[in-house]
Amino acid sequence: MSDTKVFRIWIKAAPERIWQAITDPEWNAKYGYATPQYYELKKGGRYHSTANQGMLDHAAAQGFELPDPIVDGEVLEAEPPRRLVLSWRMLMDPGTAAEGFTTLTYEIEDSAPGVCRVTITHDVTDAPVTAAMVSGNPDAAAEGGGGWAWVLSDLKSLLETGRVLADA
Repeated sequence: MSDTKVFRIWIKAAPERIWQAITDPEWNAKYGYATPQYYELKKGGRYHSTANQGMLDHAAAQGFELPDPIVDGEVLEAEPPRRLVLSWRMLMDPGTAAEGFTTLTYEIEDSAPGVCRVTITHDVTDAPVTAAMVSGNPDAAAEGGGGWAWVLSDLKSLLETGRVLADA
């Protein structure tokens, strides 16, 4: 059964700035789950994300190790600064890792002067654990459980105010 999750937000920023915040590890490590993400921005290029120190410390305190990388995939399409499509697999959770790769798409579109609509479409067909994770738990957003909606909101806050939600 097909299952596609769509998350959308409007951000007062140029498409190039949004693209950089998504694809540059110095930027993408500042918001959302604060994990650096690395892209080879060409068809067939590698994509991966590594755990931040807080995640590593938490895992060690709980008596388990996180895999490296924690997320991986392949760049399927890269059209800077408008569209990025990846195969995407969360490796830090055994349930999501077992489901294999899903397809994640970022689209950045002009909406009004100085405003872009940013859409994340995540095809989680046959991946119910991943679907639940990316949908987020609004009550757990403070603990990092907000899924893609929370990541987009944090990206918006960073680009528009220079601060992430945790700093608000």
